[in-house]
Amino acid sequence: MSPDHPPGLDLDRLRGLLDRERPGLVTGPLSGRLIEGGRSNLTYAVSDGTARWVVRRPPLGHVLATAHDMRREHRVISALHPTNVPVPRPVLLCEDEEVIGSPFYVMEFVEGTPYRTAEQLAPLGPERTRAAVLNLADTLVELHAVDPAEVGLADFGRPEGFLDRQLRRWAKQLDASRNRDLAGIDELHSTLGRQLPRSPAPTVVHGDYRLDNALIGGEHDEIRAVLDWEMSTLGDPLTDLGLLVMYSSPLGMPDSPVSTTAQAPGHPAPAELIERYAARSGRDVSAVAWYTAFAWFKLAVILEGIHYRYTLGQTVGRGFDRIGDLVPVFIEHGLTTLQEG
Repeated sequence: MSPDHPPGLDLDRLRGLLDRERPGLVTGPLSGRLIEGGRSNLTYAVSDGTARWVVRRPPLGHVLATAHDMRREHRVISALHPTNVPVPRPVLLCEDEEVIGSPFYVMEFVEGTPYRTAEQLAPLGPERTRAAVLNLADTLVELHAVDPAEVGLADFGRPEGFLDRQLRRWAKQLDASRNRDLAGIDELHSTLGRQLPRSPAPTVVHGDYRLDNALIGGEHDEIRAVLDWEMSTLGDPLTDLGLLVMYSSPLGMPDSPVSTTAQAPGHPAPAELIERYAARSGRDVSAVAWYTAFAWFKLAVILEGIHYRYTLGQTVGRGFDRIGDLVPVFIEHGLTTLQEG
């Protein structure tokens, strides 16, 4: 991959747009690289030799516009940037597909590390790991404290009936990738439907809140920026907490191709994260088991979709052959979470 021609990003056209829309911002020839690790939208680091920025665009090829809405991502970080929620400073939104072949937006480059595995966290040591994960929980409290109307996001979603719609959406996703029997998944879905909790007042929700969607850095391992807002909306804030709890729970499956960070020395236990969120947000978290079980269900459906594409020969890379074995593990965790409350 050439730094002058990263796939999906025409740097000459980008430079021309920035010179027109943000005169003086760029002071030299642009180079760029694709940042690995993105699961959906493509992310590039771009530099003029002095300053750095990040460009986000949809995947290459045919995509559903609603699933890769650049305006939506740009809108939410623009709204949240003046608040206590750490997000990159937005620079520019371009909806003209003639520039690079799709809508895209530019934001500031934030220094920091996205920790994806317990092994990556281990060099921090127990104390720093504990502080970083607690900072993540505290940042979630800050996000859910933002009044959507005050930051121009009153119409950012449809919170009425949010949980019911989420359950139906993921059941539909499951049906679209069914090609084998999955013991317990229908029971998990139907039990979630019967035990639907009453949602608290709606907030901005991230939709995929976990440690590797945040950049950590600085002297106190603070959250420098929360990233990947493509699933954000207005809805039930406890869905974010359920995801955080799920990603902080041990899978009990060594060498899994999908891992949580729970086994890192010093990582706070789920119960501590729940207690900290409850104490700092003032929200009733008595139904957190439902939200955590829903997170297990949602990830089981996502993984089954990946496994289904693997069986059709539509995936490229390592580890996809083992994704299918994970799905029953996620289903079992979901059922156990509901049973134990």
